[in-house]
Amino acid sequence: MPRPTFRVPLGSPLQLLLLVCSFALAAYAGVRLLSGDWLGVVLWFAGAALLHDLVLLPLYSALDRALRAGPAARWTLYVRVPAVLSGLTFLVWCPLILGLSADRYRSATGLDPDVFLLRWLLITAVLFGGSALLLVLRLRRATKQRSPSVH
Repeated sequence: MPRPTFRVPLGSPLQLLLLVCSFALAAYAGVRLLSGDWLGVVLWFAGAALLHDLVLLPLYSALDRALRAGPAARWTLYVRVPAVLSGLTFLVWCPLILGLSADRYRSATGLDPDVFLLRWLLITAVLFGGSALLLVLRLRRATKQRSPSVH
């Protein structure tokens, strides 16, 4: 009888290296940004993990499942990609988009922080517009390939 082996589904060694590096970079950034405030660093990481796991993951999983269950299931990718890119952009620039750090930004750079909301909305519109255009072009091409041309 062969001995059962314990396998960890880690993927390739490159994936493991990238995962370790990303955790190291996140830890370094947390320590540098909140230097001297270790409790703040721990609370920030724990809060981010809890917010993602308890709120965001169920929310975007339910939205994705609803999108795939609807009549436009084959269009899921054309909504998913711009939504993820827009969400990541919002996540990175959230304090400036919402105006939470406008005074600090203005004093540090001398620039007006009021443009971030409009720019994020424009980026989101371009992402969804480009995705819709790509979908229309692919649907048109598929329709042309199905219908035989009559001369």
